[in-house]
Amino acid sequence: MRCSLTLPIGLAVLVTSCSAAPTGVVARQNAGRSLLSADASANGRGGVMPAYYDAQLFTINFKEEPGGAEQALLAHNGSINTIYMCDACEAAGVMFTSVLDAIQGDGFNPLWREVQISFNAGHAPRQLFSDNEVADAAAAGEITLAPTDEVYRCSVIGPNK
Repeated sequence: MRCSLTLPIGLAVLVTSCSAAPTGVVARQNAGRSLLSADASANGRGGVMPAYYDAQLFTINFKEEPGGAEQALLAHNGSINTIYMCDACEAAGVMFTSVLDAIQGDGFNPLWREVQISFNAGHAPRQLFSDNEVADAAAAGEITLAPTDEVYRCSVIGPNK
């Protein structure tokens, strides 16, 4: 069962909503972490999730592009940003918040390619907080990075408070 919190704008009351079968990456990323309901539209508040950039937690709005669009974007757009995720961490029971390689004012493009992080044998899964930390962990042999063919539209809403 997947549960998420719903925070009505302007109210300090948290309401819990649960549904039986999570679907899609938005539900996967929102599971247990979203400030807003994953049952909402992925084009709006259902796509809201936290992400780290340079050790600061931000709120982003995240939606996967359709399959044909993903392939075209990867083939023809050389300025797609990277969002690092760790599905293997969550499968191992370690919560991992995604990591961004840019925000507005720092080479930001609203298109993001997912890169999966896998922790290598002998290295316990842990939260990484910046793209530099991801690069250092990869260079040290702690993690392996696997680019996917998934492309997302990702808006950085602002600092997560």
